[in-house]
Amino acid sequence: MKVQNLLVSQPKPAIIEKSPFFELARKHKVEVVYRPFIRVVGVSLKEFRAQRVEILDHTAVIFTSRTTVDSFFHICEEARITVPETMKYICQTEAVALYLQKYIVYRKRKISFADGSFTSLVELIIKHKEERFLLALSEPHKPELPDALAKLKLAVDPVILARTVASDLDDIRLADYDLLALYSPSDVKTLIGKTGAGGLPPAAVFGEGTLRAALDAGLTVLANAPTPEAPSMAKAVDLLLAKVARGEEPAPVALTTDTRKEEFLRTQQHKLAKSRTRRTVETHK
Repeated sequence: MKVQNLLVSQPKPAIIEKSPFFELARKHKVEVVYRPFIRVVGVSLKEFRAQRVEILDHTAVIFTSRTTVDSFFHICEEARITVPETMKYICQTEAVALYLQKYIVYRKRKISFADGSFTSLVELIIKHKEERFLLALSEPHKPELPDALAKLKLAVDPVILARTVASDLDDIRLADYDLLALYSPSDVKTLIGKTGAGGLPPAAVFGEGTLRAALDAGLTVLANAPTPEAPSMAKAVDLLLAKVARGEEPAPVALTTDTRKEEFLRTQQHKLAKSRTRRTVETHK
């Protein structure tokens, strides 16, 4: 196997030298081409209102992406909703939290952020368990987070604030590439919609949902992230290319179920149940 050309399903970075793929391209003498397979666009005010969710009925908003931040404040502006200064914001990453500065004054008591992992975000939400949450989502989205918060019996209302739209890929010749870097199940859907699964290059994927979608579509997956060894897509590709350079034949990636998440949720459910029972007892004393 040789990898000379890599197609990354992301927009081209504004400063190419700061891309994690820049050093990878030099190290392995690989040409990297950036081309987003999808676009994420905010919903209209009409689409938002059709979901019958009232923003001001909530005391905290959960954001997992900058696109949903943009859409949230655009909806508020268009609907002439004044978001109270007491509103709290729970963000999946620091980057999303910092992005809020585009719309509000950044105050630590109002804005909290996790480290990007599922468990870190859930633990952060539980710390604010007395709030009534608005969960800002893109469509399609992984059901993992809404399902987990429902199991924990927290006051959460999911709302779709953005939708994924396929990009036009008619000018791309996939046969020119030796490896595809895919970041979302929607990337896989767009790819298969363009060509079907036959004769496609192997892929590196990011996230369990993307891995599942790629394998279900019949793609050969040779690298995946995040893992303990490869926390990023660039690192996963780097490890794959190093293996190829040593003359090793990379084994296809298989889907394994992460039982740690289920165990984590059971533990959190137990803790919350004990907390609620204790409050009930104290109330009736």
